[in-house]
Amino acid sequence: MKRNATAVWNGSVKEGAGKLTTQSTTLKDTQYSFKSRFEDGVGTNPEELIAAAHAGCFAMQLSAFITEEGFEIESIETKCDIELVDGSIVSSHLTVAAKVKAISEDTFQQLVTKAEKNCPISKVLNAAISTAATLV
Repeated sequence: MKRNATAVWNGSVKEGAGKLTTQSTTLKDTQYSFKSRFEDGVGTNPEELIAAAHAGCFAMQLSAFITEEGFEIESIETKCDIELVDGSIVSSHLTVAAKVKAISEDTFQQLVTKAEKNCPISKVLNAAISTAATLV
């Protein structure tokens, strides 16, 4: 399986702007700029997209592991905070709230740790990855 996205940038880094389009067209000519990345401008930015990818990938991986153990999932909500320092992504923190029927706290935390280490986006990030997970 291969997936792709296209970025088109016009102008200088600070005054210019770009557009992102994904293969699925979920993003289609989506604006990004210096302001949307480093200030409060309208549009997306690479770190926000990595955060979305990591949150989504982790939630799916956790779902797979919980299902493999025979538990029924009501919901998994994952927020990802990406930290960019001096031009490098240094950390990705996942905050998870899950509703899973009849799972023990210990089993849940073990599966969270397993998902953190095994989701494909975790594997590609060269950054510290941490997770705070609660059963609700």
